[in-house]
Amino acid sequence: MEAIVRGQRNGITTRHLAEQFNVGQFTIVGVLKRYHQYGRVLTLKSSGRRKCTTRLLDRNILRLCRENPRLSATDIAKEISVGLAKVPSIRTIRRRLKAGGLYARRPARKPFISLKNRRARLDWARAHLHWTKAEWQRVIWSDESKFLLFGTDGIAYIRRPTDSRYDPKYQIPTRKHGGGNVLVWGCISSVGMGPLHRIQGIMTGKVYEDILENVMLPWARQHHGRAFVFQQDNDPEHSSQMMKEWFRRKRVDVMEWPSQSPDLNIIEHVWRELGKRVSHQLASNSDQKFALLKKAWEEIDKSVIDNLLDSMPRRCQAAIDARGFATKY
Repeated sequence: MEAIVRGQRNGITTRHLAEQFNVGQFTIVGVLKRYHQYGRVLTLKSSGRRKCTTRLLDRNILRLCRENPRLSATDIAKEISVGLAKVPSIRTIRRRLKAGGLYARRPARKPFISLKNRRARLDWARAHLHWTKAEWQRVIWSDESKFLLFGTDGIAYIRRPTDSRYDPKYQIPTRKHGGGNVLVWGCISSVGMGPLHRIQGIMTGKVYEDILENVMLPWARQHHGRAFVFQQDNDPEHSSQMMKEWFRRKRVDVMEWPSQSPDLNIIEHVWRELGKRVSHQLASNSDQKFALLKKAWEEIDKSVIDNLLDSMPRRCQAAIDARGFATKY
């Protein structure tokens, strides 16, 4: 500190002093100001309570959370407590995590995607990236979905940086059809909303064949003639030998589909929209629930489908950018 004062007396500028001592000019100015104010160089006592954690401990807290985003503040406290005379409180750890940009968030629920399926998703996205609007308009999109009669699914939280919701390590894998009160099958296309069919009991290959024979095919022939491509996922009842034979007999073109790819199927957005529209409407039984679903389904405007079809090039590009992992869609 005294060397800074001597340097100024010898005519060295604050800029050159800052360069010489490898500090900022404001630091040099502060040292000189205190010297001229108090007649000697000193470090004033800082105001406020001293931090109970060191910079090293703060870095360790952030490191543990980044290595395992599912750790709670309590878990982190247990991890860092070894060898510490005084362990910081859970509240302090939460403050350090927030200061480091790691907030508790609801993780995105996305299907687990194996390496094989990631490669298949990439191949599919690349093959369809440059499809024209007319080609997408030929596709009939289909799927099943369940709707709970009462309540909702539980909410989980995870700590992650901002803008990282769809990073695979911050997602929670899900599996289809964990149960529910009302199970439905539906289809959509460029002409708008197709039929919504209630599935009674368990979806079997025979039940699925009956739906396609008596629900999907008459609607498809009426609105698309024979010039359509049918999209379905790879559930066993969809891809069985019996169904392959049915598609062959009926001369229905089936789109090749990569497994674990709900984000590439635009009907998934329709299911979410449908769920929102009936979420605040009470039903005392499954029949009433299906009636609410059917009414809301029929009220979804064709413009919703048009916008979803327009999103297909972006969905393909997103799958490519994500290297086959799940996307935001």
